[in-house]
Amino acid sequence: MKDNGKKKYMVADMEKIAPQLCSCGETRRAFTEADNSTASFHIVEVSSKSRPHYHQKTTEIYYVLEGEGVLELDEDRIELKPGTAVLIEPGCVHRAVGRLRIINVPIPAFDPSDEWFPKED
Repeated sequence: MKDNGKKKYMVADMEKIAPQLCSCGETRRAFTEADNSTASFHIVEVSSKSRPHYHQKTTEIYYVLEGEGVLELDEDRIELKPGTAVLIEPGCVHRAVGRLRIINVPIPAFDPSDEWFPKED
């Protein structure tokens, strides 16, 4: 069924989405259209240059597909391996470290203006 002519679902072919640089490494982002504020879906290749960052409004769910590493969360470190899922609330400074391929689900949908970097000492 359609609402005002719009379908009530979205489909993304992740292989056809061009990768772009992000604070974690390289990402392919789906469902980032302006008329979708619910959630987005990202496949992220974590790089050795990942940067600590946080969001003021966005909750993120990380799910590890491949690789091993660590997720730094405020003052904690969580070991990552395939099958690990972590929910990160707004305000939590975080970064993934290691050779990892993850799914990232930002809720609401990713907004580049809600990505903040703590001051470096």
